[in-house]
Parts: sequence; structure tokens; C-alpha cells
Amino acid sequence: MWEQRYDPLGAWPLSTAAAALPVLLLLGLLASGRVGAARSALAGLVAACLVAWGAFGMPAPMIAQAAGVGVAFAAFRILWLIVSAVFLYDIAVETGEFEVMKASIASLSGDRRLQAVLIAFCFGAFIEGAAGFGAPVAISAAFLVGLGFRPFQAALLCLIANTAPVAWGGIGTPLRTLGAVTGLDVEALSATAGRILPPLSLLIPFWLVRTMTGWRETFAVAVPLAVIGGTFAGVQFLWSNFLGFELVDIASSVSSMAAGVLVLRVWKPSRAWRFGHESPGDDGDGAAGVDRDADEAGAAAPAPAPTPRQVARAWMPFLLLTVTVMIWGLPAVKPLGLPAVKDWLDARLSWKPEVPGLHLKVARGEAVTGHARPEPQDLEKAVLEVVPLSSTGTAVFLAAVLGGLYLGVSPARLAVLLGRTVRRMVPAILAILCMLALGFVTRYSGMDAVLGLAFTRAGRLLYPVFGTLLGWLGVALTGSDTASNVLFGNLQRITADKLGLSAILMAAANTTGGVMGKMIDAQSIVVAAAATGEGGREGELLRAVFWHSLALALIVGAIVWAYAHLMPGVVVVPPAPAG
Repeated sequence: MWEQRYDPLGAWPLSTAAAALPVLLLLGLLASGRVGAARSALAGLVAACLVAWGAFGMPAPMIAQAAGVGVAFAAFRILWLIVSAVFLYDIAVETGEFEVMKASIASLSGDRRLQAVLIAFCFGAFIEGAAGFGAPVAISAAFLVGLGFRPFQAALLCLIANTAPVAWGGIGTPLRTLGAVTGLDVEALSATAGRILPPLSLLIPFWLVRTMTGWRETFAVAVPLAVIGGTFAGVQFLWSNFLGFELVDIASSVSSMAAGVLVLRVWKPSRAWRFGHESPGDDGDGAAGVDRDADEAGAAAPAPAPTPRQVARAWMPFLLLTVTVMIWGLPAVKPLGLPAVKDWLDARLSWKPEVPGLHLKVARGEAVTGHARPEPQDLEKAVLEVVPLSSTGTAVFLAAVLGGLYLGVSPARLAVLLGRTVRRMVPAILAILCMLALGFVTRYSGMDAVLGLAFTRAGRLLYPVFGTLLGWLGVALTGSDTASNVLFGNLQRITADKLGLSAILMAAANTTGGVMGKMIDAQSIVVAAAATGEGGREGELLRAVFWHSLALALIVGAIVWAYAHLMPGVVVVPPAPAG
């Protein structure tokens, strides 16, 4: 057994710097714009392996096995999902139904500001609630490009929008995992998160529009933005506090989309805001400045309003996506017997061997676990998950195939389209494989925990802010709110208990602060660039989105600080255990 060391160099600043080196190298190369995403990720992976071996003393065979577990996780849990999501989009484009989908959105409003909010925020939140991981950014960004948004701008908007819903993504997976890791009541965690994030849910639509244009043009559509954001925030609060945690995103996104449709039937902007090339005489705050070169994406051609039947047909693959993902992941449908066949096949097709040299061989240290000697629950599991059926990506892929057949695409043509999708995403696939391998090496070696422990030195007064930033850091490092909760959730609970803070609040801060790191994790950057055809501009995209991410994370930190020191009664108190 090998126990993680959290100060291998004998001085925590030096140990923290060593732990940060691989991530800083990855992000630095990526942000430079001179090195591609795949090569940047490979360099970061090599650095992580060398630091884990040379500085942290992790045995080389363990390092290799940890990287292998990360590659397997990336292949079946992330890449399969992202490729399937883009495949679904490609089918919609191939069949021409995407034009009908665009027309259905354009019929609601020709205003680009409102289109961005409806697609990037509302529709993206729906995909986040159903599938999670990279699917919302991939599908929503491609959708915006099809509508006529610049590819780079579409990627930026969808990265910013994919924040407030992430804590309940994948049918509540991050919170379910957080509850399991910390031993805290998941409903209390969800309810507290539902009191932290609604102000951000109200703010994000305004933030998105302000990113596109100036203040005057933003406040010109304040009414629909307030209705859409307010509805999302209200349902997010009510559902997470009184109904459960699994369907928060789906309920909030559907409600906000419906509210947007209703308000746009009775309220219209005085002038539909378009990009600079679409409105040559426009002198608005931002239309003629930021977006004058938008012709590289092309404007959406005017189209007649589709009939309700045409709209229903065009959106059918996404309805199938909702159904299949819910069958795959929602425990509530199990009593209905719907997943029975899937579970039966999954038990026979999945292969989950324990990695002999790594499984239960790495022990987390006392600083993270609170135990002087490692206990069974302090040992890191290492299972090579080959799960071709149980992965959510399979649900998305099944929806794509069924949707394609429904739209009249032959099986042979579907195979050709899938091959085209995979070939287009090869650079992104290589980058994500290296990034996940890097993430698993830092996790098993304890480097991630070293970075987290540095934040715990802030003290009781400031820890609510730094604890929130710890979650932000965790997602930026791992690319997943779920993974950040696994990594730092228990550390938040232990630190909160030591400082006399609410463990429920600080665990919830980990996941709610984490969602703001989603837009800067290298995996999301690569997915956004690949989905919009902007491969090679990942560094520019990272630089553009970084300050949005940090500013929003600090806003969450301010809310958590206020709840910790000014309004402690806001924090949910879990029910006492029976007996």
C-alpha cells in the first residue's frame, strides 16, 4: 500500500507549486495559442507523471495504471457521450431538419440576443440535466453556429451559459455523488445549492447578452431576460428545496423556455438586434463593434414559419434523447420496469475489472480523511470501467440512431455520418484522452489534494470564499463537477467542522463554486472548439472565458460568505437520523 504525501518537499508552498506544475503547463501552453490542445495535454500528462514519480514518490507502475484508468473513463464516460451528441446534431443537419429547428427558434424572435439565451441557456440547461458532461456545449454551440452566430462567439456563449445548471447535471449526478462521498444528506445539499445558485440563474441571461453587446442593448431586452432567468431561478429553488434533486435542471429549463415563448408572444423588442453585417446601419452599443466580422459564419437565411407538424418532426430526435437518457439514469423509472432489458444486457456486456496494482492500494492521508490511520473507506478504488451499454453516451447514441431512422436515414448512411463525425473530432478525442489521464494521475498521486489543502489555510473568516474557489479549482482541474465533489467534498466537510462552519454549506459551496470552473476546464474548451469548427483557437477561447469564470466564482463565494457569517439561518439543516 502507498499512502499519499501532501508535503513531500517539506514546505507546503514548494509542494503546492510542484503539484500545480502539470496543470499550469497544460493551461499555459493552451493559452499561448502556439501549441495545439492535444500536444498541450500530452505535455501536461508527461509533467504530471514525472512530478508524481520524482516529487511525490508514487511508484511508476501505479502512475501508468492511473493514467490507463483515466483513458478508459474518458473513452466510455465522456468521449462516447460527446461523439454521440455531435452525431445527433449531424443527423439533424444531414436530413435538413435542423433548418426547421432553426426556423422554429427564429419564429419566436429574430433578435440574436434572445436566440442566444433560449439556445445557450435554456436548451443547454435541458441537455445538461439530461446528459451532462460535454453534451450541452457541443450541441448548443453547434446550434448557434447554424443560426448564424460566429463559431468563436457561439463557443464562448455556451461555455458561459453551461454554469448554473451543472450542479444538477446528468439527472443530479454531482449532488448524488457529493452526498455519497461526504455522508451528508443529499436533499439538504441540493436544497442549499438551490439557495446559492438562483441569483446566478437570474444573472446569467443578462451576462450572456452583455457579452455580445453593450449595456444599452442589454437592458433593452431586460423584460424577457428577467422572465426567462427569473423563471429558471424560481423553479430551480422550488424544485431543489421541495421536490427533489434529480429533475431540477429539466424542470427549470423547460419552464424557462416556456416562459420565454409566452413572453415573446406579448412583448417584442423595439428593434430586433442583429449582427453588424446583418444591420449595416445599426449603431447600437455592440452590434457594429464586436460582431462586424460575423460574416465568417454566415447569416441565417430567412425561412417561412414551419408548421407544428414539421416542428414536432424536426425536434423528435431530441425528444427521443430525453426519453432514452431518463431511462438510462433516472432511478424513479426503475419501478416501471423500463430499464429492465438495459440492466440485463448491461450485466452481461460490461467489464469492470479491478486494476490489481492500484485498486485499494493508494491511501488518502489524514489531512484529507481526518483519520490518523487509513481506514477502508480511505483507500482509492481503481476499476477499469468498460461499459459500452450503461454509459449515458449509449443512450444518446440510441436516440441518434432512432431519430435518424425516424427521419428516413438508412443504416448505411448513418454509418457514414458516424464515421465523418469521428474523423472530425479526432484532435479533440486525443486531447481529452490525455487530459483525463492527467487528471487521474494527479488524483491518485494526491497532487489535487495538495492544491486543495492550500485553500484551507484561509481561516474561518475567509474560508467560505476560498472553499468556493476550491470547488472552482476542482472542476477546472478535472473537467467535472462530479469529479470535483469526489476529490474535495470530504475535505470541505472536514475543514468546515474544524472551523465551526456548516458542513452542508461548504459541501454545497464545493459543487456550486465548481460549476463556474466548468467553462475553463481544458476538456470543455476542446469540446466547444471542436463542435464549432474552431480547433486551433482553444488558447484564445480559454483567455476569453477565464475572467468570466473567475468573476462568477467570486460572486458565488460572496453568497456563500454571506450565508456563513450574516445569514446562517438560510442553510438547510438535514433531518436527524432515525433512532
